[in-house]
This record gives sequence, C-alpha cells and structure tokens, in this order.
Amino acid sequence: MKKFFLIANEEKIEGIELCSKVKTYLESKGCHVKAVTGYVKKEMIEEETECIIVFGGDGTLLNAARELQQADIPFLGINVGRLGFLAATEKDDVYEAMDKLIVDDYVIEPRMMLQGQVVRGNDIIAEGVALNDMVINRGGGLSILEFDMHVNGLHLNSYKADGLIVSTPTGSTAYSMSAGGPIVKPSANLIVVTPVCPHTLNTRSIVLDSTDEVEVIVVANRKYENELCNAYFDGEKMCGLETGDKLVVRRAQVSTKMIKLSSVGFLEILRRKMSSNENCETK
Repeated sequence: MKKFFLIANEEKIEGIELCSKVKTYLESKGCHVKAVTGYVKKEMIEEETECIIVFGGDGTLLNAARELQQADIPFLGINVGRLGFLAATEKDDVYEAMDKLIVDDYVIEPRMMLQGQVVRGNDIIAEGVALNDMVINRGGGLSILEFDMHVNGLHLNSYKADGLIVSTPTGSTAYSMSAGGPIVKPSANLIVVTPVCPHTLNTRSIVLDSTDEVEVIVVANRKYENELCNAYFDGEKMCGLETGDKLVVRRAQVSTKMIKLSSVGFLEILRRKMSSNENCETK
C-alpha cells in the first residue's frame, strides 16, 4: 500500500496529534497521504486510495464505515478511545502497523452490514445501513415499549421491553453485549435480536440466519394510544417512531472490509479486552 486516507476524531486531541505524526511517518516512507479531521464524505476520498485509517474509538470508525460504504476501501482502526473492539490496533503499535501496511503484510476480513428501513403505512420514512446494530429505544418517559417481531413474514415473538437491538456479529460486542446478548465471532454471518431490559422472565436473545428478514412493529401498550420511540442506526438517531411503524432489517448488499494485521485470533483479543476492562474496574 502506498496511498492512504487518514481520519481523526475532532474531539480527541490525542488522536489528532497521532494522526499528524503518522501522516509525516508515511510520507517519509514515500507514501501519498491525505488527512482530515471530523466528519468525512465519500467525495473527499481521492481515487486509488488503498486504505482508510481511522484514529479514535469504535464510534469514529462506525461513522466512517457507514458514510464510506460505497467506497469499497478497507479500514484500519487505531484505538485512542477506551475498549475498542473495532479499532483493534492500539496507539503504541501504530508505527509497526504502518510498516506492515506498506509491505502488504495483512489480510482483509469482510464484515457483514445491515440494511434497515422504517416504514409508516406505505411510505419509507428513513433508511440506511449499519455495521454494528439497529435499535429501537423509548423516546421519553419510563413507559415500557411493546413490539411484535416477524421473521420472513411469520410472527415469531412479542416483547415488552425498554427497547430492541438487531445486531451484526460485529455489533455483538457493543450495545447488544451490554444488554446481555451473546458475543459472536465478527467474521460470522448471522443476525442477533436482543431485547433491552425485557419485562418478562423468559425473554432471551434470538440468533437468526443472515438471509432472514426481521420486521419489528411498534404496538400500542395499555397506557398510551400512540407510542413514541426512536430508531437508531449505529447509534445515530434516524427518526422517531409511532404506533404501527415498522423497522425492517435485512443483510445489506455492501460489507465493510476490515484490515487484520495480527495473527492473534478474535478470542484472544476478546480475552485481552475483557481482562483489561476488569483491571480498570478494580483500580
């Protein structure tokens, strides 16, 4: 690789400084580098760019992956956030990582994405893709939300909960994990549905095939005639939902290409992350 596009989170000074140093380092190796801070659009990516390097946490990489989905360029995340499952390269290893990229010592791991549509009546009022998850959460107050879930047109389950998460394997280590969902190897192809704080004793996550279509319908509960909640794609609010609205989720035709530099497997990375998090909590 010789042509790079660098993105730094504008709210992380450490990331901006590291991005600048890496730009200088790559240019000293004869590489062509463009660096930006903050929000990025596809039009900003120069032709023949071979790699997009993101300096920040997982949220920074998610925003870039969603916005640049059609660019079909692999991503490498440099973690200057906290846990960082997506931005798996730590800042202390950044120059070693750059050397590997320059000599093409890496593999590309495709990650499945989700395509979602919010439907009101016969109209699509919002749509987009997500690398991590699509979530319905309550919009105000402390009332319980009620959902009907259909898979491939068949009613599968009804939920009373604070929300509902539909996630990819990549997103299984994000909000879904916090809600008690299973941790899934990110290279897998499947869909995980996890309720948020379910108000029943027997509600569990459901793991579906990647070819399944999930339809979540907002149902009026006994207290409110018109339920109010919100739909989020990768943490970004897409729109408000009302009673009768549907979130339709299926596997997206596009995927995100993630660069893998280490021979260390996902389970070992997971063990390290979880161990590091435990150590932080006990200090």
